[in-house]
Amino acid sequence: MEPGKPFGKYVLLKRIAVGGMGEVYLAQKRGPRGFSMPVAIKVILPYLGSSQRFTEMFFNEAQLAAQLNHPNIVRVYDFGLIEETYFIEMEYVQGENLATVIDELARRKARLPDLFAAKIGIDVCKGLDYAHTKRDDLSGEPLNIIHRDISPQNILISYNGEVKITDFGIAKRADDQKTKGGMLKGKYSYMSPEQVLSNALDKRSDIFSLGVVLYEMVTGVRPFDRRSDYLTLEAIKSAPVPPMRKFGVEVDERFEAIVARALAKDPAARFPSARVFRRELEAYLQERHRRPTTIDLDTFLHDMFEEKIAEKEAIKLLSQA
Repeated sequence: MEPGKPFGKYVLLKRIAVGGMGEVYLAQKRGPRGFSMPVAIKVILPYLGSSQRFTEMFFNEAQLAAQLNHPNIVRVYDFGLIEETYFIEMEYVQGENLATVIDELARRKARLPDLFAAKIGIDVCKGLDYAHTKRDDLSGEPLNIIHRDISPQNILISYNGEVKITDFGIAKRADDQKTKGGMLKGKYSYMSPEQVLSNALDKRSDIFSLGVVLYEMVTGVRPFDRRSDYLTLEAIKSAPVPPMRKFGVEVDERFEAIVARALAKDPAARFPSARVFRRELEAYLQERHRRPTTIDLDTFLHDMFEEKIAEKEAIKLLSQA
């Protein structure tokens, strides 16, 4: 895929993300009478395009995500085939993924305040609760979606302070637990113990993964990271959660207790749903008498990424020309 060249009714402007299965481009969608709008176009990586397994995963992402319409989930608009390349047309979120925010904070030797982490966690919980409880639009049957890959890379924060979950590429229905070849799918550091053990999963697996993300947001450290993938997976199964103060971070005990519950090894000891998890985080902010708003996140990101925001705004204007 080459930026600047037409791709069906789209013009690809810039590659903005790449993952294990696909790459994402900012594109200009064109239509009759000069219609134009910025969208994100996701395609399978070229060397995976002939793989039936990855094609099925890609279609699964489009099929599941297209049914999800929520402010905290990136919208999927279309799925199709152009020039023998499958693509997903998605909402373009002008912002950063949470991994980039964490990396920039580390570069500045700073940490995300726990109040901001709680705000982001609340918004992710809203999106997860919607996905976990979503029913099929036609049949009304529960979809029982489990994301299975909640991580900073898959949490986007727009420059307007909106928080959105993306990448349902390995999402599964709870009644469809088959993983070919017994392969582990997802980023190891954010997997739940039951994921590592290849046990049946439910929505509490996503809650564990979000707990890891919250821990990393305020400490800059993933709680179970070790020197190798094997040791990391073993730590997820059996190692206790290190106290946050071990990493020189002063965090409110109430916030740390909430995160610790999300990280319980036994799913029964975690929050039973993303909705309950969200309420705990909201209660914590209520106790602190301070709840960061979307505007607060907007200001925070503008202070951190001023130059990148100006660059992306210029590209967006170009896409609308």
